[in-house]
Amino acid sequence: MTEPVFIFRDVAMVLAAALFFGFLCWRLRQPLILGYVLAGLVLSPLTPGPHVHDVHTFQVMAEIGVILLMFSVGIEFSIPELLRVKWVALIGAPIGISLLVGLGIGAGKLLGWPILQSIAVGCIVSVASTMVLMRLLMDRGELGSESGRIMVTLSLVEDLAVVILTVVLPSFGSSNGADFLHVFLKIGKALLLLVPVVLVGWKLVPRLLSYIEKTCNDEISLLLALAICLVVAAITEEVGLSLALGAFVGGMLLGSSPYTHKLAAQTLPIRDVFVALFFVTIGMLIDPSSWLSGWRLLAVMVGLILVGKFVVWFAVVRVFRYSRETAWRVGIGLTQIGEFSFILAQVSLHSHLITSEVYNATLAGSLITILINATLFKLIPRAPGAIVQQPTHA
Repeated sequence: MTEPVFIFRDVAMVLAAALFFGFLCWRLRQPLILGYVLAGLVLSPLTPGPHVHDVHTFQVMAEIGVILLMFSVGIEFSIPELLRVKWVALIGAPIGISLLVGLGIGAGKLLGWPILQSIAVGCIVSVASTMVLMRLLMDRGELGSESGRIMVTLSLVEDLAVVILTVVLPSFGSSNGADFLHVFLKIGKALLLLVPVVLVGWKLVPRLLSYIEKTCNDEISLLLALAICLVVAAITEEVGLSLALGAFVGGMLLGSSPYTHKLAAQTLPIRDVFVALFFVTIGMLIDPSSWLSGWRLLAVMVGLILVGKFVVWFAVVRVFRYSRETAWRVGIGLTQIGEFSFILAQVSLHSHLITSEVYNATLAGSLITILINATLFKLIPRAPGAIVQQPTHA
């Protein structure tokens, strides 16, 4: 009977801590992300002092932040824009992921890891945080720039790869080896259900939204948009794909309507609150006590993410004849890991492919690389084509 009391107390603590540390970082001209993660560290059960009662509650709330952010990105991105960089996404992304898995295998051989752990680590570091990337690109107005489009499409392909890897990796941990037939059946099932949904939605949703806008008030139209977002996300989760991918598809279904940007503006405050909760939750999951004991492993993980990923993605983008500046920006943008790497790390840990030390290094490496990545974004000049938002404060 006391659990609801804990929930409301915990939510109040988290929002107050996010406000305090977020404001502090804003005054120091540091990324707000840093403040939110610090708030999570302070309130984590793994650190001394006040802490939340149930971290899992905030993991669920953080998922809402991922959904709303991907929904707004789907609204901003159109199919023609995505097709402009289709070759580097469809061919370059699988090449880059394969190279990073190979890099993980090479590092594992040098460190004496089992081959399956090396493969799992390579998969974990190959996936950038779509959440972090979108937030940083939006804050800088670079979502529509050439480098921004490439980063987004590469990141989305990585998210799709996570779907396959979450099936393949546990199979490696079983005695029968990987069940590739199960993988293909799962993908086929997903496509069989998603393709009709997208085709029907593409024709009906803009018309339905236009009708609602003309006949009803803003609350009804906003509820319609959120309902479409969550329904499509729920469908993708039901067929074994990610909620984030479904939310992105839901946003794209609204993309051809003239009212979508108004809806995006209406959802912005809600989205930003849950995005803050996402980064607070990351801070809660990190165990600082493991940093000193596993600093060598942490250094390897950070090196693979910062150096290895930069070299791989820089080379891949250059191979597809993009400019050195674009390749440089893409390489920097993808040098971090986040929410989907956590999923792969959890799957690998439960399948006994990686040790708990590697899992803790993954969480810590995520924090370090996100902070370094946000700092690098701040230091480099804005990309050509960036839409700079005017500050609203004096």
